[in-house]
Amino acid sequence: MITAGRIVRLVERDRAELYFFLDGEVRGALAGDTVLTAMLASGHALRRSEFGPEARAGFCLMGACQDCWIWQEDGPRLQACSTPVAEGMRLRTAPPESWP
Repeated sequence: MITAGRIVRLVERDRAELYFFLDGEVRGALAGDTVLTAMLASGHALRRSEFGPEARAGFCLMGACQDCWIWQEDGPRLQACSTPVAEGMRLRTAPPESWP
């Protein structure tokens, strides 16, 4: 179920495959991927830029810039670049209506 995305895996494709949900759609990832890697490898951008129509893909990729916040379906948010993806994780790119 892993599809080509914004980044392409060149090596280390033999890790266990797992699945997560992003905006209600099933996506594939490899065990040990961060949420951001899983999103980009499955063909999804992180979010839309607030400065124009461009899609964002993270900035520093190490948790320092605060550019990669994403929400869990039940409300709390996490940094996509430093959080490991987990089997069955339910994520959304837009904040829930109840978000402050």
